[in-house]
Amino acid sequence: MFKLNNKLIVTSVILALTSTLATAGVYNGKKDALDGGMTYPRANGVETAYRYNTQAMSKLNYGRVPTANEIAAWDRDMMPDGTGFPDGEGSVEEGDELYEAQCASCHGEFGAGGKGYPTLAGGTVASLKNQRTCPGKDAPKRTIGSYWPQVSTLMWYIRDAMPYAHPKSLTDNELYAMTAYLLAANEIKIDGETLDDEYVLDKEKLLKVVLPNRDGFFPDVNGPEGIENVRAFFADRKNYGAVGTRCMTNCVKESVMKIKNEITAVVPGYSTVRDLPVETSTGSKSAAEKMYDAACSLCHKTDAMGAPAVGDHDAWAAVIAQGMEKVNSHAINGFNGMPPKGGAMDLTDEQVKDIVKFMVESSK
Repeated sequence: MFKLNNKLIVTSVILALTSTLATAGVYNGKKDALDGGMTYPRANGVETAYRYNTQAMSKLNYGRVPTANEIAAWDRDMMPDGTGFPDGEGSVEEGDELYEAQCASCHGEFGAGGKGYPTLAGGTVASLKNQRTCPGKDAPKRTIGSYWPQVSTLMWYIRDAMPYAHPKSLTDNELYAMTAYLLAANEIKIDGETLDDEYVLDKEKLLKVVLPNRDGFFPDVNGPEGIENVRAFFADRKNYGAVGTRCMTNCVKESVMKIKNEITAVVPGYSTVRDLPVETSTGSKSAAEKMYDAACSLCHKTDAMGAPAVGDHDAWAAVIAQGMEKVNSHAINGFNGMPPKGGAMDLTDEQVKDIVKFMVESSK
């Protein structure tokens, strides 16, 4: 014996009918969305199988109109046409010094890449296609010089998000200096001129920068035809690999396309092994130093992040003067801008204390 659930039956019928109606096109949908999807009309409080609120919204309070100064403070975009570029100037040499002090600990020497942080220099536009057509070639490198289309993006990102621990701290002159250095590291020329150490970058010169991959992105989203270019791109399903006939059951009829030329010459090499490297006692680094490298060196390698740098005797003397119990407590529970355990919450309290001991002993 069983008992019918009338509500469940009615709900199931409604859902099935809704699906059928949508498939049959009774909602007057049009395939005119920007990404090639469907849009549906809204009328009389109804949109497809759903109803929406038709009550007057005039009494809702969304806040006050922002002042011109408030808008100017937020509207800080930097555009390819020079909109938003600040006044200022900076040399490649000045940028080099800034980079070494505030960026190299993450992005490596000369932008060559750091542990867990992106490579900023090197690579070529041609290498971006290597993964499918060029056996034996280097893997693609997406860097400022090989991948980014506009230098305005570089300036904007540095200003708003870098350095990592204290973004928006660079002056306009430092911003130009840093940009000049990264362009030089990528061997970018301006008006045919090589950017040597004495080269000074300013707004006028920045507008002349043409990155190698400026025209490497499609569809073209710039200008008054940008939206229609995107619409036309998605209208042709072959542009994004949606070829063949759509299928919902027994679909494995077409041959599966596989990458013909797998690239293996990458550093570090590809691996399917998920085990951690075996710790050996013959290495020159202690377990505490290795944990420091993995969890703490980003902020404590230099004083650029506002944290006491390991090896700075005076800075650590002031820390130690608080007493080791308080120092360990700060390290475990967090203090000021430092999160608990430096953000490495998988560390035990005893491991954190070992790291603190290593940092203290390395700074005496």
